Amino acid sequence: MNAKNLSERLKTVASFVEEKSIVADIGSDHAYLPCYLVHSGIITQAIAGEVVKGPFESALKQVKSEGLEEHIDVRFGDGLEVIQPTDGVQTVTIAGMGGPLIASILEAGKDKLHTVEKLILQPNIHAKAIREWAINNDWKIVDETILEEHGKIYEILVLKRGQMTLTDKELLIGPILIHHKSIVFTKKWVNEIAEWRRILNQFNKINITSEVKQKKEELEHKIALVEEALKA
Repeated sequence: MNAKNLSERLKTVASFVEEKSIVADIGSDHAYLPCYLVHSGIITQAIAGEVVKGPFESALKQVKSEGLEEHIDVRFGDGLEVIQPTDGVQTVTIAGMGGPLIASILEAGKDKLHTVEKLILQPNIHAKAIREWAINNDWKIVDETILEEHGKIYEILVLKRGQMTLTDKELLIGPILIHHKSIVFTKKWVNEIAEWRRILNQFNKINITSEVKQKKEELEHKIALVEEALKA
């Protein structure tokens, strides 16, 4: 993968970026996504944020090698700290992290989102945490997609400002994904059920404490929700 030949995962993230928007890519790694967006003519200005020194230096090197220093500002900082009010950022992308980490980045940097109109988020796991954050912070899911690449399954959530309410099932599975049961969607949740059942079997071999009982009930509830969704 490079800036001109993105992974399908990042290409899908890029597909949700609106033309001429100002983008902040948080956890940008090699800055492949913002470089691709500029090379493709989708945007002309972006910020690539990194909190880890190695990837930050890789992003600087990548942007320089692509000749995009006037279009992409690589900044070192934690999460949304790299965004300044004068940047006029309209879109934030965060990809390749766990859902709880993405949610914590958004929560910690809420005051940096004043000009932001769209969030494009690609959690590797636990997308539910993002949906919970969205509900609590007046963002609504306007699109979702799911894909498989190199044996791994990824969800992508697109949020805009607005209120929403979700059922337990929609919170876990996704309010849009639940209505488009693709092969990848079904594969993901069949695998999840199998793993949850494996854990339940392990619980049956140990002493049932109040904590274990609660965990069992949570898993059984999730299994019931997903099975109901798959049958619908």
